[in-house]
Amino acid sequence: MKKILLFLKNEIVLVISLVAAAVTMFFVPPSAAYLGYINYSVIVLLFCLMLVVAGVIGTNLFGVLSEKIMNNAKSERTVILALTAAAFFSSMLITNDVALITFVPFTVSVFGTEKKGRLIFAVVLETIAANLGSMATPVGNPQNLYIYDYFSLSAIDFVKIVLPAVALGAILVFFSAIIRKSDKIENNGSSEQKITDKKKLVVYAVLFAVCMATVLRLVDYRVCLAVTIIAALIFDRKIFAKVDYCLLLTFVAFFVFVGNLRAIPQISLAVSEIIEGREFLSAVAISQVISNVPAAVMLSGFTDNAAALLLGVDVGCLGTPVASLASLISLKLYSKSENADTKRYLLVFTAMNAVFLAIMVCFCVFVLKI
Repeated sequence: MKKILLFLKNEIVLVISLVAAAVTMFFVPPSAAYLGYINYSVIVLLFCLMLVVAGVIGTNLFGVLSEKIMNNAKSERTVILALTAAAFFSSMLITNDVALITFVPFTVSVFGTEKKGRLIFAVVLETIAANLGSMATPVGNPQNLYIYDYFSLSAIDFVKIVLPAVALGAILVFFSAIIRKSDKIENNGSSEQKITDKKKLVVYAVLFAVCMATVLRLVDYRVCLAVTIIAALIFDRKIFAKVDYCLLLTFVAFFVFVGNLRAIPQISLAVSEIIEGREFLSAVAISQVISNVPAAVMLSGFTDNAAALLLGVDVGCLGTPVASLASLISLKLYSKSENADTKRYLLVFTAMNAVFLAIMVCFCVFVLKI
């Protein structure tokens, strides 16, 4: 029972999506039409990317990079700036949640528990940086990949939509890191981290290139799936256990939920009328409650305004801890650290996110006219 309750607590978004899908089944009985609800290319790409990124992490590439950051740091400001930049830019390729899984534990070890204020600020800023940086590419986060595929956006169109917001996010994040009070740190310049398996790193680099080609629609997603699975079976079978299958199931459940809602004329019409012309703010608001990934899936069925929806769910990653699954990851990682002050963390997180969210929303509404 404890394990079940813990699972329900940790996978609350999945539980909500399954319940929502189950409720709609009473109004739209299961049929062959359900198979048409699912966006298979998105599910496959997410699976392949999670597999590849997990493989890269297993080679300790990010451990080596993190150590190099520390060996060249001379002050706390430099460390925070470097880790923030690492989270911001790496999230564009390895997703925001993976970036935080990689760098938050390292940040905790760097600052230790005696400097709670600095540690909390660093982790919160890294979280914001990863969320904002992941906006820049279709593979930066699951909602981007979904919207990119669902609306058949070109890479150029995608970049045009997100670039102004990403640029502002970068300015805000790095300015926040620079103005923070800083002390000098001692650095022994040691070098103990090494790539554990260079052959696997090359294999996963090639697989990542295949995934990118699939995102750009140069390779069929079924080919990408076959190549990735075969390579993983040959070189690293254990890597299949690293995939977040709950996230994939969450997508499937929301596909069913949204598909059923669209199949009910009254509900479909009502939802469309409510969000029409308010796609951006609706996406931001809904993301605060159910997180931006399911918000993207839910709202996509009722609007053709890809730009407003994309910016809405991406900017909507700021705000509450549940607005982005990546934010919950940071919270969990910090709370497990020694002498963690979770209440203080939540206060700092809420305050900083509120400021960033207000600025980003105003920019999108009054400057970008979304």
